[in-house]
Amino acid sequence: MKLFIINPGSTSTKIALYENDKEIWSETQRYDTDVISKFENVGSQEEFRFNEISKILEEKGVSPREFDAVVGRGGLLRPINGGTYEINRKMTEDLLSAQYGEHASNLGAPLAARFASAGGAKAFIVDPVVVDEFADEARLSGLPEISRRSIFHALNQKAVARRAAAKMGKSVQDCNFIVAHMGGGVSVGAHENGRVIDVSNGLDGEGPMSPERSGALPAGKLVSLCFSGKYTQREIEKMLVGNGGFVAHLGTNDLREIEKMIANGDSHAELIFKTLCFQVAKEIGSCAAVLKGKVDKILLTGGLAYSSKLCDEITNRVSFIAPVEILPGEGEMDALAEGALRILEGKEPAQVYG
Repeated sequence: MKLFIINPGSTSTKIALYENDKEIWSETQRYDTDVISKFENVGSQEEFRFNEISKILEEKGVSPREFDAVVGRGGLLRPINGGTYEINRKMTEDLLSAQYGEHASNLGAPLAARFASAGGAKAFIVDPVVVDEFADEARLSGLPEISRRSIFHALNQKAVARRAAAKMGKSVQDCNFIVAHMGGGVSVGAHENGRVIDVSNGLDGEGPMSPERSGALPAGKLVSLCFSGKYTQREIEKMLVGNGGFVAHLGTNDLREIEKMIANGDSHAELIFKTLCFQVAKEIGSCAAVLKGKVDKILLTGGLAYSSKLCDEITNRVSFIAPVEILPGEGEMDALAEGALRILEGKEPAQVYG
C-alpha cells in the first residue's frame, strides 16, 4: 500500500510517502512569513500549498495515481470520537470556513482530498486535536457557565497507547494507560480501554506548565491580573499560551539550553525545571485517581521525552503507580500512516464525520 501523508503547519508543510508503515521519503516545505502573511486566512492558502506540494511530487516523479490513500492532519472540527475518518464534503466545508476555529492543520483534509481525487484514492484524517471521549464528570467545572473542552495531542497520545498495548500483546481496548505528551505544550490523558476519558487542556490553561504555556494558575490572581489595566486580553492570552512556562521564567523554550544552564550551576533554572516535572507528575497522579488506580503503564512521550534527566525526575515521582515506559518524539507522520493502514487492512471501520 502506498500512502501519501500531508501535515500542514503555520509556515511549513510536511509531506511523506509511505509503503505500508515504512517511510520511503519525506520533505518539509518551509514558507517565508512574508508569503504566508499575504493570504487573508488559512483557507485561502489551499491553492498555494497544493501547487507547492505538486512541485515536489513532480520533482520526485511520483503521480497521485500511485497512492492507495492520502492522509491529512486533522484540524479544528466539532468534537468527535477518536479514530480514522474518511474525508467528506461536510468536513472540508467546516475546516475551510473555520467554523470551529482557525489553524493551519485545517488544510490537511482539503489538501488530502484533492490529491486523493486526482488519483482515485481514499482520503482520511486520523485522531485530530478535537477528539472528545470525556466521561460526563470530566466535562463540568465548578461554574455552570464554564465547561471543560477536550483539546489535546490526540494523534500522538492515541498512537503511543496503541503501540504500548501491542508490545504487551494486547488490544488498546484491553488496557488502561496514563499518557503524558510533553512538547511545546503538555497534555496528560487518562486512557481507559482505548478512550481518553479525561485530559488536561493546555490551550485553556489547564494542567502542567510547559516550555511555552503557563498551565493551571491560581484563578483569583489571574482575575486580578486581567483587571489590573496593565494588559490587553490578547496579551493575557499570549501569557497563557506562547509566552508562559519556560519562556516566562527563563526566556527560552529550549530544554537543551535549560539543561546547560543547570549544568553551569543556575539554581533558578533547576527550580523551574523541577517545577515542570513536579506538575507533570502531579497530573499523572490525578489521572491515576480517574482510572481508580487501575493503570497498566504510564507512557512519557513528545519531544521533551528525549531528556533522560526530565524522564528520570518524573519517573521517580510516579513509578509507584505503574511501570513507566518512555516513547520519545511526536511521531505524527507515522501515526497518520498507521491510522490509514488500519482501515485499508480491514482492522477497523472508517468513521463518518457529519
